[in-house]
Amino acid sequence: MVDFPSLSPYWPLIRFLVPLAITNIAIDLGEQALNRGIATVKEDAIEMLASYGLAYSLMKFFTGPMSDFKNVGLVFVNSRRDRRKAVLCMVTAGVIAFVLHILIAYTDLGYYIINKLHHVDDSVGGKTRKAFLYLAAFPLLDAMAWIHAGILLKHKYSVIVGSASISDVVVQIVFVAILLHSNLECVEPLLIPILSLYMGALVRFTIVGLGYYCNIHDNIPDSSGLDVGGDATIKKMLSFWWPLALILATQRISRPIVNLFVSRDLKGTADATEAVAVLTATYPVGHMPYGWLTELRAVYPAFDKNNPSNKLNAGTPVTKSHIKKFTSCCVALSLTLCFAVFWTPNFSEKILVDVIGVDYAFADLCVVPLRIFSFFPVPVTARAHLTGWLMTLKKTFVLAPSSVLRIIVLITSLVVLPYMGVHGATLGVGSLLAGFVGESTMVAIAACYVYRQQKNNEMSNDLVVEGEDAAPMSEVCSRTQMDAIEELAEEEEEEEEQEGRQ
Repeated sequence: MVDFPSLSPYWPLIRFLVPLAITNIAIDLGEQALNRGIATVKEDAIEMLASYGLAYSLMKFFTGPMSDFKNVGLVFVNSRRDRRKAVLCMVTAGVIAFVLHILIAYTDLGYYIINKLHHVDDSVGGKTRKAFLYLAAFPLLDAMAWIHAGILLKHKYSVIVGSASISDVVVQIVFVAILLHSNLECVEPLLIPILSLYMGALVRFTIVGLGYYCNIHDNIPDSSGLDVGGDATIKKMLSFWWPLALILATQRISRPIVNLFVSRDLKGTADATEAVAVLTATYPVGHMPYGWLTELRAVYPAFDKNNPSNKLNAGTPVTKSHIKKFTSCCVALSLTLCFAVFWTPNFSEKILVDVIGVDYAFADLCVVPLRIFSFFPVPVTARAHLTGWLMTLKKTFVLAPSSVLRIIVLITSLVVLPYMGVHGATLGVGSLLAGFVGESTMVAIAACYVYRQQKNNEMSNDLVVEGEDAAPMSEVCSRTQMDAIEELAEEEEEEEEQEGRQ
């Protein structure tokens, strides 16, 4: 057997990332299965797909920030006490999300957000709000799964995390198939994908929860030692989490914003409903070849030399150079997949027809948006790689401006591109790409700022060390003289006190 010693540092990276990449792809497949559960409905398939797409994208806005608490588990949770604090944060966030879902479903707030802002008719708006109500408990269940997934990743159990997500998707597909043969298709078609979503999430939470209790819970201390900085406080967790949550919230709110502008651009007509349906169908398909690159941001923290789980491993160390080369190979692979799948004639249409179950006329509308997705891997990789490095340094606060720039660029594109003749789903995906590029650029600027700070601190420390080495004798002499003077003064004071007593 041929041995490649130079490749040995990359095997841990591959073993760590592959299950996460499969997880990401599996999630996209799950979305397509859910879309198929709607698309195969005999009546009002496009209207139902648009309604579910609007509700699902709004719900993802709430679950997005919670899923980033996975990174808190990855970086901060070193003890059972840390875990309890993280779980408390997630329960609180889940309850808040539940209340907001109820408000949007039952109050005028929801009517304004869905019906008025999106310019959809009362039928689509009513179904969207109903779907949103059914999804109210999902953010809490999803959040509890993600925090335990982060702890598992910290201890390199990415296979368990990947298995949980794959099981999630398998359960979704199975339940869609089962429920399509039930009377739900006639009574309440929206419940077909939603019930499947819940069952998949429940299975995922069960697997990561059991994985944590079987492999980690009894092997970590009740309280963190000083070698890892002691117990993490809730304040530290939240200060680390909120920039990442803000970024992911803007990423998730991007889809509802795109749906909103695309729908309003087409004046709420039948073409608007069709465009939103196209976006709902193309998001998971377009995301599949590059979405897994987002998981690269977990690589730096997982293989950080200060990670307690790495101190126990005596194998070949994974350096920053190895991670950079590995990242370059990943982006090259993703670009190859994108251009092979989306630019091969009739290939992407066949995926949409066979997997989601739409007709060829609808699939043809998805071709141009899918080809735009081919250019997403570069900005996504740059963002993920640099975010992972900043997470290791616990300097996530510098990432906050990138989310603001993303929204500014996204909305600007959605406003400007229609004047250039770009409309419908093409307008939506093109604006998303512009937002990604803007966000990645700001992340790169933030990383350069932190890097310069590090270099300046290193230079100042070197100068201090050189200064201490340059004149050690003068310091010793001056201290010795001062000590002698102080001793003489003390002796004189003692003699005066004795004379005074006599």
